[in-house]
Amino acid sequence: MTSEGFGQTALMSDLSGTSIPELLRRLVCGVVLAIAVMLVMTDPAAAQPSEYVIGPQDGLMVTVLNQAELSGTYNVEADGTLFFPLVGSVTAGGLTIREFEAELIRLLADGFFDEPQVSVVVEAYRSQRVFVVGEVRSPGTYPLTAGMTLIEAVASAGSITAAASNEALLVLAQDETSEGPTLPGQQQGATVISVDVERLQSGEGARNLVLHDGDTIYVPRADTVYIFGEVSAPGEYPIRKTTTVLQGLALAGGVTDFGATNRIRVIRVVDDEQQDIRVKLNDIMQPGDTLVVPKRFF
Repeated sequence: MTSEGFGQTALMSDLSGTSIPELLRRLVCGVVLAIAVMLVMTDPAAAQPSEYVIGPQDGLMVTVLNQAELSGTYNVEADGTLFFPLVGSVTAGGLTIREFEAELIRLLADGFFDEPQVSVVVEAYRSQRVFVVGEVRSPGTYPLTAGMTLIEAVASAGSITAAASNEALLVLAQDETSEGPTLPGQQQGATVISVDVERLQSGEGARNLVLHDGDTIYVPRADTVYIFGEVSAPGEYPIRKTTTVLQGLALAGGVTDFGATNRIRVIRVVDDEQQDIRVKLNDIMQPGDTLVVPKRFF
């Protein structure tokens, strides 16, 4: 007997003891489930990456076509198993979504249904996580969804702050049992990958890396310089690796009418010695520089 025939037989057997409203409700539920399965099977945007590995505490939405009583959300236990009607305890942990689908199909086809159609999607990601720390608006631990990339994780943390540098350091997980983030240099032998966040956000081709369980994204604070003298807003300002003197002056609101742009100097510490250096507007500033704009002679 086919799964469709099974459903029709079960429906007919309930006719004598089921009210019309209840019968209509069941019919509507069956149609909705059928549409949901077809959407997942035919719409690539709705389908989740099949390589996601199921883990403990994940919530799985299982849909069995024409079998509303079997369809629903099932939570994976700590040992990686879940209890599924008719077949009992099933191992889900360690399997990909598609592997688990195939396992359910095999079990349901063994004496229950003829060619059952099963769809599984992850409704709640709880088993895998990544850490986003440093200069982001909401640092913390975030669930690792299927195919999550570095920029998606940074976005989940509220994006970078105004004080952030233009790079993010991805520390690849070595120990998946780690309970917290691993900072660069904290774990010997850990792989650290630097990614230019600004290029990534602008779509210029920087690597948008796919994350794995236990990875840490660390966004360091930007280097700063001090700008004083005849500028509109003296103070400390974050710079990038390519920030020029002219760009630094722009950060400080520009030179006042009394500033002498031809005599700008930088006080810089080199080999523990303080140096007073004349600079041009297109010179690159260095972390810790103190930029001084003197008054011009009248």
